[in-house]
Amino acid sequence: MTNVTIDGERLWGTLMETAAIGATAKGGIRRLTLSDEDRRVRDWFKAACEEAGCTVTVDRIGNMFARREGRNPGLPPICMGSHLDTQPTGGKFDGVLGVLAGLEALRSLHAIGYETNAPLEVINWTNEEGARFTPAMMASGAFAGVFTEDYVLSRRDRDGASFAEAIEAIGYRGEAPVGGRPFSAMFELHIEQGPILEAEGKTIGVVTGVQAIRWFELTIRGADAHAGATPMRNRRDALAGAARAVLAVEEVALAHGPDGVGTVGILECRPGSTNVVPGEVFLTVDLRHPLDSTLACMEEDLRGRLAAVQGKLDFELERIWVSPAVHFDERLIGHVREAAERLGLPHRDIASGAGHDAVYVAKVAPTTMIFVPCREGISHNEAEESTPAQCAAGAQVLLNAVLAFDATLEGSAR
Repeated sequence: MTNVTIDGERLWGTLMETAAIGATAKGGIRRLTLSDEDRRVRDWFKAACEEAGCTVTVDRIGNMFARREGRNPGLPPICMGSHLDTQPTGGKFDGVLGVLAGLEALRSLHAIGYETNAPLEVINWTNEEGARFTPAMMASGAFAGVFTEDYVLSRRDRDGASFAEAIEAIGYRGEAPVGGRPFSAMFELHIEQGPILEAEGKTIGVVTGVQAIRWFELTIRGADAHAGATPMRNRRDALAGAARAVLAVEEVALAHGPDGVGTVGILECRPGSTNVVPGEVFLTVDLRHPLDSTLACMEEDLRGRLAAVQGKLDFELERIWVSPAVHFDERLIGHVREAAERLGLPHRDIASGAGHDAVYVAKVAPTTMIFVPCREGISHNEAEESTPAQCAAGAQVLLNAVLAFDATLEGSAR
């Protein structure tokens, strides 16, 4: 395989340049999907890819595919990518690194005129975070046939705006159909979003799979009442019930440890007045475990604990999303591992605790991921940080693994 070296300084420069789009005062990024900031970074990405000799296609839910042709157009493309949207208080690397490392790989190949066997594509998946429109990884899920296009377009944010309205507003509802594009493979580079690689002094995580996830919405209904005139024994305080529910989530996670985790990420109290006993509370629950069977037990445990603490209140728990555990393609895992070894980079096999677009792509194509460390494992936080050397190492492993896999496709057009 011909040695092609990525430009680490150029990669870091693009990371810092795009971090200015939606930059926050604390050094992070607020770039919610289909916002004006999302439009601006999409415009930047499209122009950069075209400058690197690519053609850019956008599908009807905003997924972007930047294509560099190979010598054998009959081969499905080898894909790299992740997402450019962020959490409300997100960092500079989550998702963004995977997209820009793919761009850097194409730039490096373009600069020396290197021709691959298969076409290469870099993908920006829409709405990976699920911060504005739920569920997460929605557009890659639609690509894989898990969600319908109509379902995606119908989703609404907390302010009532629909996905369809938002994508039309930023001009990124493309004409290409959703899904039906064959891939030879997809590789996704990402920060670990956990502390393991840094703690063990490893530069590369060879990702073997992703743990199972279930999301829920819990609505607790009691009765609004006057805070001064309603005796405690007569109250149906929805917020007091919510407090018991939050503790139940924590207890479930601890009971199924050390790998079980549970999070309440949103809590809305209504009507929201100082001197009114809350009559309704809405909250979200995120449960995760590496094993599907254990996660099912965690849900059953949660439902039992909620029934035990609801008292005079009405609890309505709705499961809104299930993402089963995923095991990545062994051939691609092997290419990543070999790339790290040939580069002399300390590495280890690792499972992902977070969900990624690769989860859904794995349903329709061979897929794997590569992790690089992030400082103290901090992510979904403005303090999220990786180093130029770590990002460059991940991008080099990505490119080398892609080229190694591409070499296996020579003469195998179909």
